[in-house]
Amino acid sequence: MPLVSVVVPAYNVSKTIRDTLDSILKQTFSDFELIIINDGSTDNTLQVIEGVRDPRLQVFSYENGGLPEARNRGIARATGEFITFIDADDLWTPDKLERQVAALQQNPEAGLAYSWTCFMDSEGKSFSKDFPCYLEGNVYPQLLVGNFISSGSNVMLRASAIESVGLFDRTLKSIEDWEYWLRVAAKWPFVVVPQYQILYRQSATSMASKIDVMEKYSLLVIDRAFANAPAELQGLKKHSLANTYQYLARICVTHTPDAEKLETGWENLQKAIRLHPPILLDKKVQRLLGKWMLLRLGSPDVSQYCLEKFGQMNPKNDPRRSNLNPEKTEKNILEVDNQIQNFLNQGVL
Repeated sequence: MPLVSVVVPAYNVSKTIRDTLDSILKQTFSDFELIIINDGSTDNTLQVIEGVRDPRLQVFSYENGGLPEARNRGIARATGEFITFIDADDLWTPDKLERQVAALQQNPEAGLAYSWTCFMDSEGKSFSKDFPCYLEGNVYPQLLVGNFISSGSNVMLRASAIESVGLFDRTLKSIEDWEYWLRVAAKWPFVVVPQYQILYRQSATSMASKIDVMEKYSLLVIDRAFANAPAELQGLKKHSLANTYQYLARICVTHTPDAEKLETGWENLQKAIRLHPPILLDKKVQRLLGKWMLLRLGSPDVSQYCLEKFGQMNPKNDPRRSNLNPEKTEKNILEVDNQIQNFLNQGVL
């Protein structure tokens, strides 16, 4: 039997799945089985998969059941001591499996290994790194506050850990991965591979259109998690809710930030601050607030500076960079800083 089972849920991913499979098959660690769950695809996903020849690859087709159910079906087919998942539009660096297997073998008490995530746009051309996280051991309190794992394409789990907590909740239409990591963290220590190994694809349009769904299921998962959490951790709930709203605000501001999305982002940001005022000390929130102010002012120079400052483009390759007036931009930035300070003084924030 292979040491590792790689599970790939696939639903209408003909444009991206070949690259995903290539990133798996090019791993430096080779003792794995590759289980693809075709979740009722109606495009030519199956034809693309059939063009990949590798004895480790297995394909199983089902009627559409959704992402959590596709992962569960993959778990049912898995025979490895370790099980890992990757969505069919994400990528791994070549040493992902090797490093996570080593981390679990060197820490036999750990039930889950995770790495750091690099976000890419839908075309795989623009990249930004998630904040590095070094949490290990009992991470349950920190995971209650926020999902530092970032995506379902990250972790590697012991099969025994999966057996101890059960399957993914098929009723969740969003945030199902965070809910699952929480169940694992309540019983098992985590171990980190301090390296960017996950390339997580984000579609600006799809993310921005799912704000209501994400909010609904985030609140459901938080309520469920704290209903099961010990008494000494109940005080973290407001912080957890605040982090959820600041995340929703970030999606609104970062992806397709039109006037309506900016307003929604501002509403979510205010909710986050009211729930947990110390969140203003978080650098991510400070950057988000600054970006929101910059975009709200609408100055071309400020907006351009904002996009560069917050990593939404590569300034070295952008021809508009030469049009920036550094002196004027710096003046506008100081004006924005003063405006934010005025808001803080007036109690608006």
